[in-house]
Amino acid sequence: MNKEAVRQLLEAVSDGRVGVEEAVERLRALPYENLGFARVDHHRALRGGAPEAIFCPGKTPAQVVAIAQRLAEHHPNVLATRASDEVVAAVAASGLPHHHHPDARLIVVRPEPIDAVGSIVVAAAGTADLPVAEEAALVAEALGNRVERVYDCGVAGLHRLLDHLPLLAEASVIVAVAGMEGALPSVVAGLVDRPVIAVPTSVGYGTSLNGLAALLAMLNSCAAGVSVVNIDNGFGAAHQASQINRLVAKIR
Repeated sequence: MNKEAVRQLLEAVSDGRVGVEEAVERLRALPYENLGFARVDHHRALRGGAPEAIFCPGKTPAQVVAIAQRLAEHHPNVLATRASDEVVAAVAASGLPHHHHPDARLIVVRPEPIDAVGSIVVAAAGTADLPVAEEAALVAEALGNRVERVYDCGVAGLHRLLDHLPLLAEASVIVAVAGMEGALPSVVAGLVDRPVIAVPTSVGYGTSLNGLAALLAMLNSCAAGVSVVNIDNGFGAAHQASQINRLVAKIR
């Protein structure tokens, strides 16, 4: 239940449309609701600005659906990440309104448009990095941010990145997604005075070690202003970018 929902509930109580007992019952699920296998955090949106997301791996499709149903009663744009085909089928069978983004392995339950603010650029080094980049871009959009995509602009062909330099320079924050040697974030951070969130991907040949080489390269970046999230963590990068972008939008 977000701030607007709480306000509406208080108004409904004050004008008699909702009784005190019913209001207490609605508030009983706050700050979390115990489903036995999960404690659904309904206060997450009040604390962090976005509802709790569902990380699907390790959960059964039925568990994902149950959590999504409870969250969707209180929040729009509930995110289910890393959704398998079985989870997608279960959500569809449940009748929950949703959008499925197969490239990003992302489900948005009860999707609703949000007035977008600011500017986040998601840059991906290669086409193989797009699943992680799209996860970052779609999550950022679901959180109410204006997102621009700059894809297949890795350092093996630097002119492809330089063509987008004005767009990068105007962004509030840049999410740079790369596998292999993970050089893209350092190059971007050396070109513009904007915070860069580096996302290593598990793309590359043997000694890339499923993204570990890119992760270590990004952690050792010689460019200032680079922060790094975990391997393939487009979701986490999007949340950090959203927080930065929305703070900038408030200042402006």
